[in-house]
Amino acid sequence: MLPFFRKSEDQERGESEYHGAGGPLGVSDTRTRHPLSDAFIESAVTCGYQRTDDFNGPQHEGFGYMQLTARKGLRSSTAVAFLRPAQNRKNLTIVTEAHATRVLFEGRRATGVEYERGGETIVAQARGEVILSGGAINSPQLLQLSGVGPAQHLRDIGVDVVADMPDVGNNLQDHFNIRLVYRCNQPITLNDAVRHPLRGAREVMNYALRRRGFFAMGASVAAGFFRTDPALATPDIQIGITLFSAEKIGQGLHRFPGISLIVRLLRPESQGSVMARSADPYEAPAIRPNFLHAVRDGETIARGCQMSREIAGARPLADFIESEHIPGEAVVSDADMLEYLRHNGATSFHPVGTCRMGPDERAVVDARLRVRGFEGLRVADASIMPKIVSGNTNAPTIMIGEKASAMILEDARG
Repeated sequence: MLPFFRKSEDQERGESEYHGAGGPLGVSDTRTRHPLSDAFIESAVTCGYQRTDDFNGPQHEGFGYMQLTARKGLRSSTAVAFLRPAQNRKNLTIVTEAHATRVLFEGRRATGVEYERGGETIVAQARGEVILSGGAINSPQLLQLSGVGPAQHLRDIGVDVVADMPDVGNNLQDHFNIRLVYRCNQPITLNDAVRHPLRGAREVMNYALRRRGFFAMGASVAAGFFRTDPALATPDIQIGITLFSAEKIGQGLHRFPGISLIVRLLRPESQGSVMARSADPYEAPAIRPNFLHAVRDGETIARGCQMSREIAGARPLADFIESEHIPGEAVVSDADMLEYLRHNGATSFHPVGTCRMGPDERAVVDARLRVRGFEGLRVADASIMPKIVSGNTNAPTIMIGEKASAMILEDARG
């Protein structure tokens, strides 16, 4: 979901924009509507769920088209919307193909960053602050390599301890998900456009000339947020429809018309960790998400899958569906579904929480994103979230960056 989402006069043409420090960032483009996505939303309404035209409004529960960080059919990443407009500023130096190896300290003050580029070790000295924005995986690893983290673990991997901070790398949370794949009875999916050269060429031309069609869409074109228990205050499941299907992520698309329903657990109780394996900054850290460790997580997403199946079985979406391909008719009960989830579920690539913010002494950063017990050091990325947000993490992370920049400027001005 997008924070600070502002509707513009382009809304009548299906466009809405997010305006941040770098200018227009997002667009929700109704020119990319598709009959399968329309049917998905209508079937949800048939099953008793509400419709929503704005997931960023006061209530994001319901079904509708997704809002994307995109403009005119092109992905508008933070590099495009924020970095590119600022890249020629005299007070900004961008160094690419570099690998940060550690934060440098004088006592408890961060003084710079050491990084390697082209086989050379380089030190960037900080006159003001060091801000880590490596994400929920790299930021805790870099702190640990710099001597900030669980003391015994740092000693075990051969890193000198600067500060014993047990929660650096802990509290990892992510949105566990599962795919339900359906064979369609009409050749109107991306699978078909890719398989047939002429149709594929038409899609390419449609995108190149008009910025419309499959290539102008996000992965999940439409989605819904709902509660598995009416007693819950807010939704605990997100479901999105993709207009393509594959046996496994990363493999080629199916050779039959297919769609996927991505069922995502929004508020997991399970927590994992990210820990450096050694003092070598080039060695990937150990990432242990501990998906479904909490019993309730498995029960919730299994129920969410069954409720999603009900939507797929309702008209008008059912009119487009020939059969359920994955997990298929062998998976019937909640227990069957839970067993299937344990072997086939996946990450949503929404890791957060490993440098969590909080008022307690174990929290890694305070309310102004300053690393506790240190001067001149902040973390500004998804790792500071105490709890994972109940939706996609891209836009909230952009919001963290916006808020961090405002606080840094405020503090610099005194």
